[in-house]
Amino acid sequence: VKAVLKKREYGPKYTQNNFITGVRAINEFCLKSSDLDQLRKIKRRSPHDDTETFTVYLRSDVEAKSLEVWGSPEALARERKRRKEAEIKYRENLFRNQRLLREYKEFFGNTKPRSSAAAMFFKGPGKVVMVAICINGLNFFFKLLAWVYTGSASMFSEAIHSLADTCNQALLALGISQSARTPDPSHPYGFTNMRYIASLISGVGIFMMGAGLSWYHGIIGLLHPHPIESLLWAYCILAGSLVSEGATLLVAINEIRRSARAKGLSFYQYVVQSRDPSTNVVLLEDAAAVLSVAVAATCMGLTSLTGNPYYDSVGSLGVGTLLGSVSAFLIYTNTEALLGRSIQPEQLQRLTELLESDPVVRAIHDVKATDMGMSKVRFKAEVDFDGRVVTRSYLEKQDIELLLQEIQQVKTLEELEAFMLKHGENIIDTLGAEVDRLEKDLKQRNPDVRHVDLEIL
Repeated sequence: VKAVLKKREYGPKYTQNNFITGVRAINEFCLKSSDLDQLRKIKRRSPHDDTETFTVYLRSDVEAKSLEVWGSPEALARERKRRKEAEIKYRENLFRNQRLLREYKEFFGNTKPRSSAAAMFFKGPGKVVMVAICINGLNFFFKLLAWVYTGSASMFSEAIHSLADTCNQALLALGISQSARTPDPSHPYGFTNMRYIASLISGVGIFMMGAGLSWYHGIIGLLHPHPIESLLWAYCILAGSLVSEGATLLVAINEIRRSARAKGLSFYQYVVQSRDPSTNVVLLEDAAAVLSVAVAATCMGLTSLTGNPYYDSVGSLGVGTLLGSVSAFLIYTNTEALLGRSIQPEQLQRLTELLESDPVVRAIHDVKATDMGMSKVRFKAEVDFDGRVVTRSYLEKQDIELLLQEIQQVKTLEELEAFMLKHGENIIDTLGAEVDRLEKDLKQRNPDVRHVDLEIL
């Protein structure tokens, strides 16, 4: 006679035996902590290595206790609605109090220490951006005065160029400050991509304001040329702009060299892969500014020597073309970063070898490692675990003789089912512990890995 276990129907009646934590039981069923003292308590494995086991309750017990406390489902629903309204009112009051406190601090002065977001602008990419904003703002002012005095198309292009750089770098500063925000439920992976978004918008701004206006003014100069006044002051301002833009360019180059050396990349690889979008924008904008100053000075010099205003208009077109090339590069690199590109093949190979060499792993499939920006990597893989190794790892922690006695006491199908459910659940917990261990090893092997998703096959 072949014994067959009765097939269970896994409907709502069965799922009532699911577990629920104490916090959820109190919040969802409007209970007190004292109401849970009389319920059955079950210890569960914690998903985190640095915490102990925690207590859970059977959902069916919690539901029965809530009906006992409130009398009926309708009364429980009314209490939930009342608490929800009270919570909304509390949040509104909290928001209003925070706004009043902020207005008070603005009126009487805020004596709190400088925030971490503000400190970002005194080192690294933030420092580069702030230096660029100050220098380009001054350059725009003096170039605008020179254009008003001389009427030079090339000088107009240079003034527009500096204005576009100043606005774009202010946008980069906003992106840096926003990227420092802590993750929230709506954005669980944080706001680091705000730097790439700001850099992408900056590239579009360079194309529209810098290249577009320079091309327009150059074409107008070719169609309607007019004589240019003395260019002496324009040359002086261009010389000062060359020095200041060159200083900002050196600051950006030194920052990129330092960051590239820390990542083990060459200067060219670091720029092309857009590892630091904010510094990249400053680097390319200032490099274009130095070259455009040389182009503008050359064309204005030809105009001074020959008296032909067409050379000056051609200089404006040259500056516009240079800015268009820079904006195209920025748009392409930041779009690639926002689309989610893979990490370097050698880094992915090291992570893959770590998984494949572990005894508990039989095989891995569909491995993906996505660069989320600013040295944050998300690793995903489908893992085929060796059930024998996992089970052996569980048995090594058990008393085999005691386990044998427990098996010998099994006489009925119900006792066999209870025995297998008990140890099957413990084996699943052991599998979960192995997954936690592998995720921890992956993060230790590559500190850039912040999020690990291992799917069990």
